[in-house]
Amino acid sequence: MVQRLAAAALLAATTILSATVAHAQRPSPPPGPLTDGFLCCNMRTYGDSISDINYDEQGTRIVAVGTPARITAYDFRFFNVDLAGKPQRIKNDYSRNITLIDFAKRYVVTEDPKRKIASFPPAVGAAIVAGKVMPGMTREQVLMAIGYPVAGENPSLDAPVWRYWRDSWSEFQVSFDEKGLVKNVVGDAVALSRVLATAP
Repeated sequence: MVQRLAAAALLAATTILSATVAHAQRPSPPPGPLTDGFLCCNMRTYGDSISDINYDEQGTRIVAVGTPARITAYDFRFFNVDLAGKPQRIKNDYSRNITLIDFAKRYVVTEDPKRKIASFPPAVGAAIVAGKVMPGMTREQVLMAIGYPVAGENPSLDAPVWRYWRDSWSEFQVSFDEKGLVKNVVGDAVALSRVLATAP
């Protein structure tokens, strides 16, 4: 009986020690600037979290480009942000080849995108607000409309083609010409119906 109690006590102490060591080895979240600004682009939330993949899935809703934003904390693969008074986490699911601080700088910008949108041609501004892309848009305008293509598959924003995913099974690609303007958007019919603006 004494031996069983001793073995149980040893097992409990080992478990606690292992958990303590594992917890102690977890690095602290990286510090970063608690920036006040605006959401860079139209992003879809699942309620309290947003992924960089920005799937257009059932059950998500759009948080509009230009929404007032304030970064409140950083964690290992996401940062916490207040979006017009509502807390959200923006998760770095597929862009881990860039630092979390650089990732956060993509999504919370200091200049209000809505001011820029007001200076664009009306058809372009309307497409951005609707979360759609149209031929002739600049890279910046595409970003405002549908967000960043994930860095894991698009390491350079200067590339002539950006690859996006509408959901886990459906992708589409935005191609740019030599002037950096949208040449075409290629994808399946459902993806195109959701992302491609109709001609004015």
